[in-house]
Amino acid sequence: MSPISFFSIFLCYCCSFLITPHENFSTLAATSPDIINQTCRTCADENHVFSYDLCTTSLQAVPVSHVANLQGLALIAMELALKNASNTLLIIQNLMASNESLDPFALVCLKDCWQLYSDGIRTLVDAVGAFLGEQYENANIWLSAVMEASNTCEEGFKEKEGEVLPSPLTNENYNLFQLCEIALCIGHLLTSGSALLMRN
Repeated sequence: MSPISFFSIFLCYCCSFLITPHENFSTLAATSPDIINQTCRTCADENHVFSYDLCTTSLQAVPVSHVANLQGLALIAMELALKNASNTLLIIQNLMASNESLDPFALVCLKDCWQLYSDGIRTLVDAVGAFLGEQYENANIWLSAVMEASNTCEEGFKEKEGEVLPSPLTNENYNLFQLCEIALCIGHLLTSGSALLMRN
């Protein structure tokens, strides 16, 4: 099964889980009408590379986020990361299809990114599973691995000797990194006293 097909099946499952009552996830209901802004601000204050603007705009664009608690927001961020990764695979496919106009080194980089994103989708699915099981440490490890993969993809274009190639995937790599950062930060909040403060 291709990564894109795998993502499509998983996305349907994840969406149904978010909007369907579940005995192991009964805390999906919102605990604060401003939980998105509060969560994004807390994360931005703790990490200088965290984008408050991307966090708020990404989460607020998903209707279910307005009735979600911390766990729900993290799952939404991971769902968005999965969508980003799947769309990026299509972008890479299209770029490689026009390889006659590509620098040979750039083509190698795109093939590397294809593998990184394919693996990243599977790793994100593992992270979601761990998160649903409240295994936040495992989820955070896998989210960090996907963030590193996005950095590796981006940096690969800079490794050509004597020349820095512009990456055609800068926006996609940045967005994937930030979306995983949202879920990662929430995982940290859930295992610290900060989450208790946000629930009150």
